[in-house]
Amino acid sequence: MHSLDYAYGRRDPEGKSFGEELVRIGWKGDEKVGARKMHAYYELHIEQGPILEAEGRDIGVVTHCQGLWWLEFTLTGRAAHTGSTPMEMRVNAGLAMARIFEMVQRVAMDAQPGAVGGVGQVQFSPNSRNVLPGTVVFTVDIRSPDQAKLDAMRADIEAGAATICKALGVGMEVEAVGHFDPVTFAPELVANVRAAAERLGYSHMDLISGAGHDACWAAKVAPATMVMCPCVGGLSHNEAEEISQDWAAKATDVLLHAVLETAGVEG
Repeated sequence: MHSLDYAYGRRDPEGKSFGEELVRIGWKGDEKVGARKMHAYYELHIEQGPILEAEGRDIGVVTHCQGLWWLEFTLTGRAAHTGSTPMEMRVNAGLAMARIFEMVQRVAMDAQPGAVGGVGQVQFSPNSRNVLPGTVVFTVDIRSPDQAKLDAMRADIEAGAATICKALGVGMEVEAVGHFDPVTFAPELVANVRAAAERLGYSHMDLISGAGHDACWAAKVAPATMVMCPCVGGLSHNEAEEISQDWAAKATDVLLHAVLETAGVEG
């Protein structure tokens, strides 16, 4: 967990701070963090994966959420012309990046089952088609519901990256810019979701959430769980993301009944 001052002080690539932007849009309130106590927290979300659709199930009963590490690597080579710099005289941060990507894939595959890893963001500098990058910044995203496996993957990736960079004469810095431990959701709320799906006659199965959600953080301060519905082709964070009205209606129905059960409202 981070302090409020830490959060307010975070700056984006354009130099804008989170705190200053909240002031600018009028959303930096004065209520003390945690002042409003929650009795319980339910969250409805698409699965963001292909399992429910592939299994023909209406409802995902979410029992756990994967933990994650976001590791931001900064590799420093030497910017140089791609046409006139001999291969053996290059300090190529881009090549180091490529080898690290392949190593991340290998580490994740070696950790199967129950582990994933990849890279979704890269920044080259100077980012010119005919210049070897002087600096490459990218973020490795690794996840697992198993804490020991998650931490072992981080250690393997950081050690492997250091070995790759040393061999190429490339400088390396790494910072953990995001993390949360694997989450076990409240068994009583999970049971309410499962019971609601059964009462309503909807097919269901237990799931571990692959993505991070508000429920993962809410679980630190209150009982929490999630209800999931399928999404077409498992697509998420993609303009082609889609669900059916039937999926949405069934998941909302389950959410309502689970919440009423927790609230002690008879219906």
